[in-house]
Amino acid sequence: MAIAGSAPLATILSLYVFQAALLKGAAQEPVVSLNLVTDNVSVVEGEMAIISCRVKDNDDSVIQLLNPNRQTIYFRDVRPLKDARFQLVNFSDNELRVSLSNVSLSDEGRYVCQLYTDPPQEAYADITVLIPPGNPIIEARDEVLSEGNETEMTCSAMSSKPAATLRWMKGDKELPGKPKVELTYDRMYTVTSRLKFTVSREDDGVPVACIVDHPAVKDFQAQKYLEVQYKPEVKILVEFPQGLTREGENLELNCQAKGKPQPQRVSWVKVDDDVPSHAVITGGDLYIENLNKSYNGTYRCVASNAVGESFDDYILYVYDTAPGTEPAAHDSRAGEGAPRAVDHAVIGGVVAVVVFAMLCLLIVLGRYFARHKGTYFTHEAKGADDAADADTAIINAEGGHTNSDEKKEYYI
Repeated sequence: MAIAGSAPLATILSLYVFQAALLKGAAQEPVVSLNLVTDNVSVVEGEMAIISCRVKDNDDSVIQLLNPNRQTIYFRDVRPLKDARFQLVNFSDNELRVSLSNVSLSDEGRYVCQLYTDPPQEAYADITVLIPPGNPIIEARDEVLSEGNETEMTCSAMSSKPAATLRWMKGDKELPGKPKVELTYDRMYTVTSRLKFTVSREDDGVPVACIVDHPAVKDFQAQKYLEVQYKPEVKILVEFPQGLTREGENLELNCQAKGKPQPQRVSWVKVDDDVPSHAVITGGDLYIENLNKSYNGTYRCVASNAVGESFDDYILYVYDTAPGTEPAAHDSRAGEGAPRAVDHAVIGGVVAVVVFAMLCLLIVLGRYFARHKGTYFTHEAKGADDAADADTAIINAEGGHTNSDEKKEYYI
């Protein structure tokens, strides 16, 4: 054991006396004391650890710190051990605090705080050295993927202590991996995680991250961006007309195709028939002049790339030129022509209501006039039933003159 030359002679002598006393009383086993308080320490390799020995009730007994090999690091405020990485932080009757800089894996173990009493009292502080893993490495089985295919990725975090935990994230979604932990000859751990999943076109450009969870590091990860190829997405847009397609008008369709890689070929066909001979096809555009009903049918835009082929259909129905004859239910585009059908229904309903009201009015007026005409004939006939001749009937009729002598009418 080496002794620091700077220590006072009296302290050195006290140390020798103390050690001799320990050897003399070596038969007495030290006891774990609640009077001594220590703390376990976890420290990253290369950083500093603080070891503290605290005494609750000290009766002037000597306190010292021992390493895992039970060599004296500090005896009171003297450092017998010739290791300059240990430095005194604080010494008093109730505490001995020592720092250990540039911690290495060989420093790991159980340190002893000892209070020399009879029998000696001890408490233990375990130092755990954390070694962060190296940079995580992602390896992919496939650099370029096709939608619907399964791929496999591997993430490795090497030479760590303790073993790291690996997690997978695809975008903002966590995926389960299959981990494997290996212990190397130098007491280090290597962790490997394998991930399998199926890709879709939405995964193109999405990052896949391997996140390392370890007490020695934070925000430690590696990521790889997915490159997914997919067959084209095809959509037909009607450039003209905006409403119904009528005889004599023109038709202009635009085919939009998007894929990865970009579609190499875009073509127009007519299902179960030929495209009209005078139709003009320019890239993804289809133009037909002077429509007639013989052009009715399904027009298909087909786009293809290295992954596959896709298409979209447009159903052409040519309506008559005369207004009001087109049935909106046969419109080639859902929703077009609906406002016109609603207007015809409203007009027809209004006309029916007006005709019904006029019929009702005629019936009421007819009954009114018929009733008044009958009343006139009834008054004129009253008193005529019992008359012997026409003159008497006129005289006796209600509403006639009471004095027959004043006025008489004769019919010849």
